[in-house]
Amino acid sequence: MNYQKYKRVFGIVLDSVGTGAAADAAKYGDVGADTLGHVGAAYHGRLALPNLGRLGISNLRDQPLLGVAPAESPLGYYGRMAEISAGKDSMDGHWEMMGLPVKQSLATFPEGFPAEIIQKLEEFSGRRVIVNHPYSGTAVIHDYGERQLDTGELIVYTSGDSVMQIAAHEDVIPLTELYRICAYARTLLNGPDIVVGRVIARPYIGPDKDHFTRTANRRDFSLEPTGETAIDRLHQAGWDTIAIGKINDIFSGRGFVRAYHNESNLDGMDHVDEVMGQDFSGFCFANLVDFDTMYGHRRDPIGFGRALMDFDQRLGTVLDRLHDDDLLVITADHGNDPGFTGTDHTRETVPLLVYSPSMHGHGTLGTRSTFADFGATVLENFNLPTGQYGSSFLRELQ
Repeated sequence: MNYQKYKRVFGIVLDSVGTGAAADAAKYGDVGADTLGHVGAAYHGRLALPNLGRLGISNLRDQPLLGVAPAESPLGYYGRMAEISAGKDSMDGHWEMMGLPVKQSLATFPEGFPAEIIQKLEEFSGRRVIVNHPYSGTAVIHDYGERQLDTGELIVYTSGDSVMQIAAHEDVIPLTELYRICAYARTLLNGPDIVVGRVIARPYIGPDKDHFTRTANRRDFSLEPTGETAIDRLHQAGWDTIAIGKINDIFSGRGFVRAYHNESNLDGMDHVDEVMGQDFSGFCFANLVDFDTMYGHRRDPIGFGRALMDFDQRLGTVLDRLHDDDLLVITADHGNDPGFTGTDHTRETVPLLVYSPSMHGHGTLGTRSTFADFGATVLENFNLPTGQYGSSFLRELQ
């Protein structure tokens, strides 16, 4: 099997690491959001990101990231991507990256889910549903976790995104049961009247409200892709397709030949290292979710920055191990500004950092008009048509 330029493409999504309010941020109430900028400001110039820095993380911004000087000669190419999908959730962002933007707004529930949905969920599970309105994931188990621990009820809540989240203590509702309940909830939210992007199992542990913690046994039950994605095309053409982290869930497992579940960002990077040691031809797509779940939604810029610095250290190993015929693409799926109001995702442009050891030049890729340029580039690299959305930047990597 021949490939056009790169034998292996590695895509790493830094979940929620936005780099400034998008042009349409006002539509989402997100004017002034800047995830990277506010994290840098919280560190007062002490944010140490040498590897992201030499890839051009400050070069792509209108204002350099505080503490990270623009690289005089970046390793490769840098830019930003703007989203055209109707939402700002992980599913929207990842689907669009792979050439399938979500053009119609999915259902959201600022007043909670309809009574008929809740009733069916209760009848199926044999458990009562409590809460049923928008809530912070950590706050909801603090406020209702002890009750759930005593009664065995289901904590159902949502956010500003198109999601149903179901939280339960692992000692009360075993994971197999929680997953079965979430899988049933998924069948209730596939349309035609109500279409929801994701149902998320949110198990937690701990003895009391001051010590409850969510576990890595989270699982996303996503809407199955409504059209063909770049992953489908790669798989159908016989290229290897590998998922790391929640990527497999986001695409409902469709098109991947191998998948790894992450316990954390660092565990995810262990999986990236493992796959880098494998001889394959195709695309490895990884998501590192801790930025989002642990720090963005919790509005913790210090923790967010610490996670970025931890990733940056591991990135050094990745850069050292890349082959000349490997291509690395680092980006994000949306913003989740820990210095902004509320607890929801923020509508932002996302970084685009592209590097291969075989590159002989560097420069800007500008602001791409859609996340789908990523998937189009992967497809062109493997001699496949790019589809309706996205313009490949492969030939700009000269």
